[in-house]
Amino acid sequence: MGAGGQRRGIQSWWFALRFSVLLSCVERVSAQIKYSVPEEAKVGSVVGNVAKDLGLDISSLGERRFRIVSGTKDAQFEVNQNNGVLYVHKNIDREELCESVSPCLINLKMVAENPMEIHYVGVEIMDVNDHSPSFQEEEKILEISESTLPGKRFQLPTAHDPDVVTNTVRLYKLNQNEYFSIQIRERGEDKIPFVVLQKALDREKNSEHRLILTAVDGGNPPRSGTLNVTVIVLDSNDNHPIFSQEVYSVTMPENVASDTSVITVKASDVDEGTNGEIEYFFGGQLDRKIYDMFSLDKDTGEIRVKGEIDYERVDVFKLDVHASDKGQPPMSTDCRVIIKVLDKNDNKPQIEVTSLSNMVSEDSKPGTVVSLISITDQDAGLNGKVICSLSENVPFDLKPSFQDNMYSLVLKQRLDRESVSHYDITITATDCGQPPLSTFKTLSIDVSDVNDNVPQFPHNPIDLYLVENNVPGNPIFSVTASDKDLNENAALTYHIVREDGGQGKITAFLNINSDNGQISALKSFDFEVLKTFQFQVVATDSGTPSLSSNVTVNVFILDQNDNAPVILYPVSSNGSAEGVEEIPRNVNAGHLVTKVRAYDADIGYNGWLLFSLQEVTDHSLFGLDRYTGQIRTLRSFTETDEAEHKLLILVKDNGNVSLSASATVVVKLVEPKEAFAASDVKSATKVDEEDNVTFYLMITLGSVSVLFIISIIVLIAMQCSKSTDYTSKYLQETNYDGTLCHSIQYRSGDKRYMLVGPRMSIGSTIVPGSHANTLVLPDRRRPSGEVRL
Repeated sequence: MGAGGQRRGIQSWWFALRFSVLLSCVERVSAQIKYSVPEEAKVGSVVGNVAKDLGLDISSLGERRFRIVSGTKDAQFEVNQNNGVLYVHKNIDREELCESVSPCLINLKMVAENPMEIHYVGVEIMDVNDHSPSFQEEEKILEISESTLPGKRFQLPTAHDPDVVTNTVRLYKLNQNEYFSIQIRERGEDKIPFVVLQKALDREKNSEHRLILTAVDGGNPPRSGTLNVTVIVLDSNDNHPIFSQEVYSVTMPENVASDTSVITVKASDVDEGTNGEIEYFFGGQLDRKIYDMFSLDKDTGEIRVKGEIDYERVDVFKLDVHASDKGQPPMSTDCRVIIKVLDKNDNKPQIEVTSLSNMVSEDSKPGTVVSLISITDQDAGLNGKVICSLSENVPFDLKPSFQDNMYSLVLKQRLDRESVSHYDITITATDCGQPPLSTFKTLSIDVSDVNDNVPQFPHNPIDLYLVENNVPGNPIFSVTASDKDLNENAALTYHIVREDGGQGKITAFLNINSDNGQISALKSFDFEVLKTFQFQVVATDSGTPSLSSNVTVNVFILDQNDNAPVILYPVSSNGSAEGVEEIPRNVNAGHLVTKVRAYDADIGYNGWLLFSLQEVTDHSLFGLDRYTGQIRTLRSFTETDEAEHKLLILVKDNGNVSLSASATVVVKLVEPKEAFAASDVKSATKVDEEDNVTFYLMITLGSVSVLFIISIIVLIAMQCSKSTDYTSKYLQETNYDGTLCHSIQYRSGDKRYMLVGPRMSIGSTIVPGSHANTLVLPDRRRPSGEVRL
């Protein structure tokens, strides 16, 4: 404030005090009065009329040497002896006189002599607001930690104002800011300013705050003084590290090499010093296996591969990485690192077969589910997409399920165990990776049998050639059927069909073993009685229901050389084969003497008779035709020849073990006249004998013809009733030329057999290894079974 302004203020105060002194009452306490005067009143300013107030005579003041003898050092006040007025002698500075004492009272001791009077006058120096508040320091520096909680108070320096009472410091003000406010605490008469933290400090935002503290006194007008307050925010570990990303995401292929860098995480801390130094480490809540897979550099935050990365085990790794500073106490933060493993096609598809049964019935319908097949591939995407297929040429198919990689192995077509009883099905699973990987699995399926096949005989009909005179009870033949089924379905039993009638009588003498089909005859068959018959054998399996089939067995009785030749001529009256022939002595060579006639009930070679001379008196005279039995002369008789000749003729068949008979012919040579007479007698006898022979031959031929006709009828009936290629025809021929011969022909399949007597047909051939009297004539018919016993 300027000097002119201060002076105008003092004058105004002076007039006010003066006016108040005039109005106030004078205190008279031990002759003591009291005045007040403002400080810095002008020199010469009247304080009060002491003499008047004391009741002293103004005119005698000089004489009595009325004066101030004590009170102030510098004699700020003087009294005028002329008028008794107390006035300001020197400039008054209350702060100098009383400092901070209030009120500032100066006691003046005034003396008047003659008589001695001592008066005490008190002058109160009234304070004038002539000083501004001031601080001892120009700037106050406060260091406050940023971790200081709001509400914390910090004392500031107080301002000093020499003025007192109302003119001293009345209040403090702080410049407007958001962090601090001012609070004044009174300690006695002093007012102590405090700065109060209103909001938490953040060094990282503002490391320094500049405040202005203003002290204002109570004068009018008020005076003020300022103090610059600098608040330095001290760093505290109040900032945790911050990652550049809250979530890091990275991809990497599986099977990467160890120590491969995956990713580097980075965190920053705005704190200073050790509070801002960061270390990295994995979170403690991680699976322990993670520590075997990855390593983390604690200083740089780099994550590297440590173990084997397998997509099929773990396709995503979620790592928690903590970043911690080195403050006390340390602060930390974390982030999530997501490592996605990229799949490689390194796994083959896996085939899992759940078989309902490894055996399928051959009567199963198409669509029957055989097995459930599950295909798994631990790879993902196209690497895990699998295409499944079956081997070719199998009656099965893969039917996909509503679930991926699930299939049903179903029957595609009907099965036939007899054609294929076992299937090895190769299932191929191929993924769609690059390169594709494949897996193969073989599924073995057996086809179970169903009784769907009837027993089969290898030939139907079967021709059985049975040699006559078989031993009763011995096996004569075995029939065997086969069944393509298995086990019980293929277990066969045999039986003979028993029929009523002629054939039924014959089958009564036949027995069959039901297990092996061996047929036994309970009687001995005789070719000369029965030449052929037939019967049926039924083969039945043991399935459910059972199936059966039958076969017709045509039995042909083969002739055996069991009949010796019978001499029909010559026959004597006693039944012996002896005869006498008389011939003229003059016959020429080649003359027919007689003919030996014989008969053999057998046929073929067994009935083919040969004649031979066993004994003869003269071999030069007679000759015997070995086929006809005719005896002829070889030369003319002479006179020297004997008149009687005995011929022993042996008749034998051509069987393997030939049978024979002998006849004796006695030839007598007579003169011609006697011969004629004898011939007449003999001719009559011969006619009778020939009539008998003719009768026997007719009976024999009639019997054979009847049997032949019956056989033909039976065979025709069989042909009509059964669609077989079997034909049999018997032909009997009787060539009576001194020997009764038989010729029987029959056909079986593509061969035609002929059993002949002495004369064989031209163009016939003997079958090697066959019976000696069996000829084969070619025939272009379909083959049939032939059994020869």
